[in-house]
Amino acid sequence: MTDSYEPTERTIPTRSRHRASYDRAAVHSILDEAYVCHLGFVRDGAPVVLPTLYGRIGDRLYVHGSTGSRPLRMAGTGGEEAPGLPVCLTVTHVDGLVLARSAFHHSINYRSVVVHGTAHQVTNPEELRTALDALVDHVVPGRSQDSRPADTKELAATAVLRLDLDEVSAKVRTGGPNDEPEDANLPHWSGVIPVRKTYGAPIPADDHDPAIALPAYLSVL
Repeated sequence: MTDSYEPTERTIPTRSRHRASYDRAAVHSILDEAYVCHLGFVRDGAPVVLPTLYGRIGDRLYVHGSTGSRPLRMAGTGGEEAPGLPVCLTVTHVDGLVLARSAFHHSINYRSVVVHGTAHQVTNPEELRTALDALVDHVVPGRSQDSRPADTKELAATAVLRLDLDEVSAKVRTGGPNDEPEDANLPHWSGVIPVRKTYGAPIPADDHDPAIALPAYLSVL
């Protein structure tokens, strides 16, 4: 395994190529920090994009869905022998609002990942349980071991797509606005407004037993 993904025709951007990265660690970091991905596919000749949860194990993503959802039905239930569903999966972080002196040069600072590939439905029971644990732990690390596992009925109503990280790239913008030199003396504020993710204090459920202490993995959020 190399430290970088191999660029392909689909993962080389047509604009701002200098912002693209194929570094494996950078891709994993961007994926691991987000909660929601957008899964794109074609249904009846028209594009469909759905937001959903996901989790990563190594170079493989697991995407959550229900057994009746469109992408799960289209991916088939034949495991690796099924044709699968061609998809494009994206994840984006907004890190800052970039305000330039000209309207044209306004932008955002961001980190994004785009994954192309063929998704397959997970049908092996052991892999399915591992994938579901990864989905829960992706949102709150350690939570899968501190909750009741899905029972047979719940497993039957839950489906997971598997997507290998083979054709993937990251793209990142950092820094301030790219003002034109002739605009430097214009009387407009120019700079970056940082955007940060924060967490509030955990709020117990209405029927929560006060004798149960806040888990350590929640206190570090």
